[in-house]
Parts: sequence; C-alpha cells; structure tokens
Amino acid sequence: MTTITAEMVKTLRERSGAGMMDCKKALAENNGDMEAAIDWLRAKGISKAEKKSGRTAAEGLIGIASGGHKAVVVEVNSETDFVARNEAFQDIVRGVAQVALTTDGKVESVSAATYPATGKSVDETIKDAIATIGENMTLRRSVLLEVSEGTVATYIHNAAGDGIGKLGVLVALKSAGDKEVLWSLGRQVAMHIAATNPLAIRSDEVDPAVAERERNVFIEQSRESGKPEAIIEKMVEGRMRKFFEEVALLSQAFVINPDVTVGQAIKDAEKQAGASIEVTGMARLLLGEGVEKEETDFAAEVAAVAKK
Repeated sequence: MTTITAEMVKTLRERSGAGMMDCKKALAENNGDMEAAIDWLRAKGISKAEKKSGRTAAEGLIGIASGGHKAVVVEVNSETDFVARNEAFQDIVRGVAQVALTTDGKVESVSAATYPATGKSVDETIKDAIATIGENMTLRRSVLLEVSEGTVATYIHNAAGDGIGKLGVLVALKSAGDKEVLWSLGRQVAMHIAATNPLAIRSDEVDPAVAERERNVFIEQSRESGKPEAIIEKMVEGRMRKFFEEVALLSQAFVINPDVTVGQAIKDAEKQAGASIEVTGMARLLLGEGVEKEETDFAAEVAAVAKK
C-alpha cells in the first residue's frame, strides 16, 4: 500500500479545498492516486475539485499573427511580468508569431525557422535575447489553423499591445460567404471561446476519457441517493447530456446572445453571409496555463541570503 505523506495531503487540499482529514481519507481510499482522490471527493460531494490556476510560474505573452486563410497563436514565456512589459521582449513575441505563420505551427518547426531580423533560427534568437535581457525565455506553445476558403478569426484578451496579450483565441470558419460577415461572426465566437473555454467543437468530439471520468463521478454521486440502478442510469444520462451541452462549443449558450446556442447563431449568420458556415478548428491559449511554480517565502529567502 502507498504511504500517504503530509505533502500529498497538502497538495490535494490545495487543489480541492477539502479538509485535511477528508483529503487523507480520499488518498488512502485510492492508494495515493491524486486524480482518483479528487474524483472520490467530488463523488462524495466534499469538493468540486476545481483545479487552482493562480500559482502559475509562467509569465510572458501570447502573440497572434494572421494572413490569408490562416492564423497562428504562440506563447512565449519569461520569468517575470516586468520583462513581459519590455518592448524588446514584446517585439520578439510579435516576430515569433510572424515566423510561425510561415511554418506548420508546431513548436519544433517554429523554433528551427529563420528569424528574419537576425538571420538566425528562432531558438538561437531567443537565446541571444536571454543574454541581452538577462532573463530566461522560452517558446512554449504554438498552434496554427488554416481553411481552404473562409477565415480564421482572432481575438486577444488583456491586450498588452498590437497582437499580444495574456489570452489568445483562433477560430476557423470554412465558408464561401461574405468575408466581412465571416470575420465579424468569427471574432464574436472567438470572444465566446475566450470566456467559456469549451473542450471541443461538437459533443461527439469531447475526449472519451474525459467523458468517461465525468460519467463515473455522476454514477457515484447518484448512488449516494440510494435510488434503484434503473433510476440512477436515467439520472446519469440526463447529467451527461447537460455536461456535453456545457462543454461543447456549438451547444453552449452564446455569450453574445444567451437566447441562442453558438450553433444556432452560426446558422442564423449563414443567411447574411450567403453561404453555409462550418467551424473547422479552434485554439485557446491562456498564458501560463497548466504550469505551476513553487511558492516561496520571500522574507525567508532574504533572511537566508543575509546569513550567508
């Protein structure tokens, strides 16, 4: 049996918001498996297990570039927000986004591509900038979307300047319709994606593993009611339908007009565009998403240095 350490309990408590003893029991019941313990807490109604994202280590900027029927969004990280406000760093992020637009959008391809201003690769250019600016920097993520006809709309939230900010969204609309109508609709849908962070475009595209995990949690929660298995199955199916509606883009209530779904809003726009419209891709990059940094006691650090 896995030994449940104080550190494991502390981590689960921080992630779930549940009490210390509940966290210890959850880990013990699930042989130390952190994700399973979170699901156990959720099933018991002890925690909603909303993962905290406030302790991100990554600072820096999200950059967006577009041209023709394609657009790209990149994340370039720095150690501090101070450097992210540096004009030289901001220019690098814009430059990297422009270079990424000429590639397939994969990080490896972008890193190896030539940065026009230096004649070196993007990777070498960033390394040179580290020496100049005096802080570690890295190209962390890059996504490119393209359509054969139509548009790839873009949106930057918390903009720090032209084409750069803290959150970037792309949405690809394939259509032979009016370009201005497509761009306006695309930008609205991109803003919606920024606000709701859907897991997939359509419900049947939701990751099966994610859906199965939710189903198992719903089953355990429903069994707490003590109802017969036949009733529990209907309860779970109902909750799963609601889950898919909430996480799939096209079935979500449109933030611009909550009276209709995103899918219906797109259908309505087809009349004005003069052609059918299909959402073929989306990308949403939030700065520092999924990266945690170790919290430190600054006063203790200073005291420790003073003693050396």
